[in-house]
Amino acid sequence: MTRRERVPVGFIGLGQMGRPMALNLLRDDTELRVLSRDRASYPELRERGAGTLESAAGLADARIVFLSLPDTRVVQEVLFGENGLAGILAAGALVVDTSTIEYSATLDIHQRLAEAGLGFLDAPVSGMQSRAEDGTLTIMCGGSRAAFDTASPWLGRMGDKVLYMGEAGSGQLAKLVNQLLFDINCAALAEILPMAARMGLDPEKTAAVVNSGTGRSYASEFFLPRILRDHFSDGYPLQAAYKDLVSAAQLGASHCVPMPVLAAATATYQMALLRGNGRRDKGSMIRLYEELLGVRFRAAGAEGKDDEQA
Repeated sequence: MTRRERVPVGFIGLGQMGRPMALNLLRDDTELRVLSRDRASYPELRERGAGTLESAAGLADARIVFLSLPDTRVVQEVLFGENGLAGILAAGALVVDTSTIEYSATLDIHQRLAEAGLGFLDAPVSGMQSRAEDGTLTIMCGGSRAAFDTASPWLGRMGDKVLYMGEAGSGQLAKLVNQLLFDINCAALAEILPMAARMGLDPEKTAAVVNSGTGRSYASEFFLPRILRDHFSDGYPLQAAYKDLVSAAQLGASHCVPMPVLAAATATYQMALLRGNGRRDKGSMIRLYEELLGVRFRAAGAEGKDDEQA
């Protein structure tokens, strides 16, 4: 690929993660075309030099198309629904799915696209919006080595750790492993910290102990300052994150893999969802145990400042 050759590249989905990822693809060698149901980012993308589309038909000659979509159903619709990419892209084009979707669905997508003469790479990302903006995401890839090599120049613009994990589905599996460990950490914080408050420990000092001691984790470092401020709107919504736990339960049942700690954490997610915290982030699970114990794990002066968004 030379600098003079402008390669037609598509990007579908301009949400919280997709928008900054698409922006990082913009280079002189890339003719970027974007498509999204939410058109709020279209003016910004046009100003930066991207083409904005009204339908997937504008991607017919794209050599590579990236997806950043909310769930399995939407990915399947975009690929195989009416006017889906599978029937539009030219043979040999490559689809790279950076969404986080079900492992079994990923295998099916790979097979169906292969039958249509299209390449596929599952490439879910790890890192929050700030890392998407900085181009420092971790990207885990599953598919053929050839597909990975083709996508790597563009993936390297979105992430600083781009890993080839193996055959189709391996990227989703790697992302799921990482995500489940994070999910468990979040549920543990929700359960243990209200106990500390119930026993009379100062929340701010307890948070300082956790985040400077062996109990710290990315979950504690991210959520504890926000919990103390009674702020639950910075992370991924609980109702969207729950799909990872569903995927893990399906895998465990299908492959007879016992995961009792994860099952317990899942129960915490379920109870928090039933209590109306679906639109809040994972830190909001603490509200469940606070209610049970009649306490609040907050900094002084933060009482009653919760973001009402459930």
